[in-house]
Amino acid sequence: MTSPLYFIPIVFLLVALDQLTKLLVLCAIPLYGTLKIIPGIFYLTHLYNTGAAFGMMHDSNRFFMIVSLAALLILFWQRHHFVALSLQLGWVLLLSGILGNLTDRIFRGHVVDFLGVQIWNYYWPPFNVADTCICMATGFFLLSAFSSQRK
Repeated sequence: MTSPLYFIPIVFLLVALDQLTKLLVLCAIPLYGTLKIIPGIFYLTHLYNTGAAFGMMHDSNRFFMIVSLAALLILFWQRHHFVALSLQLGWVLLLSGILGNLTDRIFRGHVVDFLGVQIWNYYWPPFNVADTCICMATGFFLLSAFSSQRK
């Protein structure tokens, strides 16, 4: 199997996509502003987050910078364990997501969130491309865990 390092260009593309979309939101939508794309379903909003998912641990930017750096070190140190394709894809997506949000934390002092989903009267907390990468990575890791148990 190929080393996950082979996929580093994809990591750079995903981080660039994350940062580009955040820059577009910063330029086009005022802070706390909302743009309805598909009314009642999908919207863009301009928020920032200094905590973790769903705004937990608000004002913990420095802590999450340290956690992100530690996670990056562990991912690189353990990269030789990611041999299955699903694990490699998870590694690439997790690395991309961590780097995208860490870039925000370092240069902006917070993470920019802007993708909003609404189903009836339920609003999912806004997220970004990096968050999506992290969630998809979790899916690939779970897929790998369940598929290896069947073997």
